[in-house]
Amino acid sequence: MTDHKTGTREEWLAARLDLLKAEKEYSRRGDELARRRQALPWVCIDKDYRFETDEGGASLKDLFQGRSQLLVYHFMFGPDWKAGCPSCSMIADAFNGSAIHLANHDVMLWAVSRAPLSKLQAYKQRMGWTSLGMIQALPGVSGGTPKYDLTR
Repeated sequence: MTDHKTGTREEWLAARLDLLKAEKEYSRRGDELARRRQALPWVCIDKDYRFETDEGGASLKDLFQGRSQLLVYHFMFGPDWKAGCPSCSMIADAFNGSAIHLANHDVMLWAVSRAPLSKLQAYKQRMGWTSLGMIQALPGVSGGTPKYDLTR
């Protein structure tokens, strides 16, 4: 049995209103952090990052496929794993329906992983994902990967 306090409706309402103030402040701080993140200066990418994709080798620019925005989902699938991360797989299940909406907003969607592309493609087929492009970052090309170079 839990040792949780039981109170009156009035005590609950007072505590809830106090919590609501804290939640609103938390939201305002999150909004401010998002504004600051979006205001970060852009950086010219001068490395020739290379990827293996469903269509063959590609540069970072190629991944945009003519769109102005690129959304890359880090799909956790280690090179020696038998399957992708269960949570990542559940999220990727929704990408089939999302891809068309993203395309209509000038966004290209890819999932990137460390697993070999052949393993990613087999898993993609097994899961029935038709709209999700899978890519494998090729580490060591031009001295790094975008994940490590651009997220520090």
